[in-house]
Amino acid sequence: MREREREIVVPDQLGEGLIHVPAGEQLFLDVRLESVHEGILATVSVETTAHGECGRCLEAIQRPVELEFHELFPYDRQEADEYGVQDDSVDLESPLRDAVVLALPFQPVCRPDCPGLDPVTGEKRQDGAAEESLGEVDPRWAALTAFTASTDSGTGDAPNAG
Repeated sequence: MREREREIVVPDQLGEGLIHVPAGEQLFLDVRLESVHEGILATVSVETTAHGECGRCLEAIQRPVELEFHELFPYDRQEADEYGVQDDSVDLESPLRDAVVLALPFQPVCRPDCPGLDPVTGEKRQDGAAEESLGEVDPRWAALTAFTASTDSGTGDAPNAG
């Protein structure tokens, strides 16, 4: 078993969309390589920082990314898409990139209760402003305000018709 700690610079951007790990960002790796019957088992812990935009208000955010993954590099590859041992070494770049990209949030937010942008002005809403704008009713839906909630209890009994 071999254990190594490495600090590398990300050569190319990892991820697309609202959040990514940019090229030039530091990547801290704690790698453990073990020889097992089928091949070499790599256990990798990764720490870095992702940069992007809030999915609601589009404000710039930075999020720490911490993850651990395991990858088995077989001595004889059975599938064309498997990673394998080549010349007594393993290439961690592809599984590392896959693990980091999959750990990034799909819709990152600056904070869980972010109110987002105002749909009319496009400006960032202040806390509590989301409730104020709910009072306005679109004129196309105004007729629905005349309807009231049902008094049916859901028991299946028909109301008396007499």
